[in-house]
Amino acid sequence: MTVDISIILPVYNAEKWLPACLASIRDQLVEGFSVEISTFNDGSTDASASILQDWRPVLEAKGFMVTLSNGEEGQPKGVGAAKNAAISRSQGRYLCFQDADDEMRPTRLALQYTAAKKHPTAIIGAQFSREPPGSTERYTNWANRLSPAQLHSQSYTSHGPTVIMPSWFMSRQTYDSVEGGFDETGKGTPEDLIFFYKHLSAGGRIHRVDEELIVYRYHPDAETFSVLEKTIWDLRMEAIAHEVLSTWNQFSIWNAGKQGRKFFRSLSVENQRKVKCFCDVDPKKINKKFYVYEETDEMPKPRIPIIHFTQVKPPLILCVKQDLTSGGFEKNLKSMNFQEGQDYFHFN
Repeated sequence: MTVDISIILPVYNAEKWLPACLASIRDQLVEGFSVEISTFNDGSTDASASILQDWRPVLEAKGFMVTLSNGEEGQPKGVGAAKNAAISRSQGRYLCFQDADDEMRPTRLALQYTAAKKHPTAIIGAQFSREPPGSTERYTNWANRLSPAQLHSQSYTSHGPTVIMPSWFMSRQTYDSVEGGFDETGKGTPEDLIFFYKHLSAGGRIHRVDEELIVYRYHPDAETFSVLEKTIWDLRMEAIAHEVLSTWNQFSIWNAGKQGRKFFRSLSVENQRKVKCFCDVDPKKINKKFYVYEETDEMPKPRIPIIHFTQVKPPLILCVKQDLTSGGFEKNLKSMNFQEGQDYFHFN
């Protein structure tokens, strides 16, 4: 049987949120396409399994196909493995990813299905709201306001994927193009970011439906809090080195402070030698004239000039966090008339 959309729902100890999640799926406005719900209960030890069983006839009464799969109780394999398992048991030509602690708005499936048919090689995201309201406000504003071009050019920032994983929707072909699907290493692994960078590296695209289609829940039990900052940093460094720095003969770093120096120290020796200068706005840093890389074994130790930002030439890597300087950094950057995605990329 041909199914248009498979909702991929990994579940692990989600009894607090699962009824609201399933109710939001039940309330989808579905017309002109068929929908399957493929769940994988990844060894939950709470009431998640019974909740799924109780909701099965409710969802089937709405016309959804329901596939319930279970791992071994008490032996969770992790989010990546659960997603892959749910996908392997599904039939849909398109995949809609749903986290068990989040909710869909009623038009999500219809709008993202339409977008995915127009952009068959893209990960389709959506705007979102936070629950409770006001959670991670700076991050939410950043993600919801990115332009179509910035969905690609800002993909190396500390915020993670430019379209949040709980909003992902894609063709099965797009999923299959990433070898191995989601990373199955387990807890502490950012399987979404790894998949995202592999997708981009293979020439995949990113598209966002500019309507709020997801209620994205913020809570201390979220899987994202198990991922170490260093793990994210190393993945970002690898991606920007492969996708951007490999195409440049030289470049400069905007920020001679802590984050800019950390970025420099994290580069390969080959890429360190490409760094022409640091630029900054702080007179104390500029008056030092050079950053000396003391930690290296190289002799003589590299001395990287530090100049005022008005003197810098592209290309650049920007190691300044956005929206934290009362608009000062953004104003300075705009005054240079550089083109994002060509002359510079954001990293922080």
